[in-house]
Amino acid sequence: MPVYILGISAYYHDAAAALIRDGVVVAAAQEERFTRRKHDPRFPENAIRYCLAEAGIGLSDVTDIVFYDKPLIKFERLLETYLAYAPKGLRSFIAAMPVWMKEKLYLKSTLRRGLAELGGISRKELPPLLFAAHHQSHAASAFYPSPFETAAVLCMDGVGEWATTTAWLGNGRELQPLWQIDFPHSLGLLYSAFTYYAGFKVNSGEYKLMGLAPYGEPRYVDVIREHVIDVKEDGSFRLNMSYFNYCTGLTMTNDRFHELFGGPPRKPETPLTQRDMDIAASIQKVTEDIVLRLARTLRKETGCTNLCLAGGVALNCVANGILWREKVFDDLWIQPAAGDAGGAIGAALVSWYERHADARPLNGRDAMSGSFLGPQYDADQIAKALDESGAVYEILDEEFLYPRVAKLLADEAVVGWFQGRMEFGPRALGGRSILGDPRSPRMQSVMNLKIKYRESFRPFAPAVLAERVSDYFEHDGPSPYMLLVAPVKAERRVEMTDDQKRLFGIDKLNVARSDIPAVTHVDYSARIQTVHEDTNPRFYKLLKAFEAETGCAVLVNTSFNVRGEPIVCTPADAYRCFMRTEMDYLVLENFVLDKRKQPKVEKDDSWKTEFELD
Repeated sequence: MPVYILGISAYYHDAAAALIRDGVVVAAAQEERFTRRKHDPRFPENAIRYCLAEAGIGLSDVTDIVFYDKPLIKFERLLETYLAYAPKGLRSFIAAMPVWMKEKLYLKSTLRRGLAELGGISRKELPPLLFAAHHQSHAASAFYPSPFETAAVLCMDGVGEWATTTAWLGNGRELQPLWQIDFPHSLGLLYSAFTYYAGFKVNSGEYKLMGLAPYGEPRYVDVIREHVIDVKEDGSFRLNMSYFNYCTGLTMTNDRFHELFGGPPRKPETPLTQRDMDIAASIQKVTEDIVLRLARTLRKETGCTNLCLAGGVALNCVANGILWREKVFDDLWIQPAAGDAGGAIGAALVSWYERHADARPLNGRDAMSGSFLGPQYDADQIAKALDESGAVYEILDEEFLYPRVAKLLADEAVVGWFQGRMEFGPRALGGRSILGDPRSPRMQSVMNLKIKYRESFRPFAPAVLAERVSDYFEHDGPSPYMLLVAPVKAERRVEMTDDQKRLFGIDKLNVARSDIPAVTHVDYSARIQTVHEDTNPRFYKLLKAFEAETGCAVLVNTSFNVRGEPIVCTPADAYRCFMRTEMDYLVLENFVLDKRKQPKVEKDDSWKTEFELD
């Protein structure tokens, strides 16, 4: 009988479920994709139902159920922190306690009740419910699906139970903890504090801060290092907690922090100033330095040539790119769902390798199936959804589909691309994507303002044929999960005039910097995705067709959603998003829809209030 293990992440942010069968990940999805509520933290009922349906089993067929952290230890940390800072933090304590006393302290009962209702069985019939440690789940999600027999593992995030940064040694089926840095000293919370200060949403807007950084100069690095964080040569660090409010308050930073950086936090949605950009550049530089120092220490301590990363800080693809180019380790693998959602996979793998497995099979490739682990829809399901919406479409055979879409893209059409299984993790990788021509100087602006309805400064990522990546970027290896930033090759860059070089901040945005301007950031960088035929065959064929049409092996690839909305999951989600935006075409498998031929609907922008801005 196969061993099925269900992993669950929930109740903080990015709830998710993952199912493994005999050590192989067969399904994984975030709850937000089903509920349409971004970063949905609630019990992942829909994600669990999907995972079980994908495997064709019921909950009673599952061997173990594993939760991704240990709530009692987290509660211990909460209480100890409030006691340490008393009498400060009374308001925060009063706000936090009812939720803990009502739900989180009795999480085992809450989970068992939810699972029993979902599975239609009694609590006594439930499989064993187990709890892995938070950073243990991250480490397992990083090492076990990696292609490495042996590797150092570095996990960095806000906070788990106590740990904020942990180091591990992975060898075969063994995963050994080495050392950790504990709360409140946290690189993830430091970056989130600056995210908050810049007017972006914590646990959501950190990638905006990273995208804003190249517009600024790192003028505040010395201020941060002198006052805010003490970083040792080995990368270990301590925060000066007199500048922060997250231990006891309802905000991330305090008045002393605001005085240090020259004013109160930026109000969300207000204009960005050069100071905001310089602060973003500065904290990004400090983060990169800490990550590099920690990695060098880990290389020296373990002697390993491979490194695996997970935890929310591992989504900082600029720091990852520097780590790759510095060659601190010979090879690097990053869990594509590096945040809390990926903890569901890690928790399940902890149980598999500690309780069931005799060995860990390796075949030279990672075990994430390109991160295409979510639902897919057949032609009948797509036709039904489109017909119910009154959509007008044509169905093309494979031989005609790719050249047709490639020609549309070459003519500067913006295309919604819905193919195969949905991605697991925060990035759209060609399953639920919006595509454009990277050669177009106007594409970045059009997609930001007319399709995504988001801030104009935010860059777009290139998807490139894996075998052609080094023709466009200073990068010579795989980057299938869009988690590495690399410079655009020098010969593809456009030299800036003296006047352009004198521009500051957002004024830099509209200067074309290369022959693929739509995916070239203001510092000549790009967050690259290499597309591989074995894991992503349909997207690969489209890129080949676009290359045949234009000579360019790159496409703009952004997630299929508007700002504040989770990535689309179903054909109905995709059609709704298509009709709400100024997208030109929608392609769902072999179904092609032209916006001009769709039924006229009265313009209604009230939906823009449906999703809370991120």
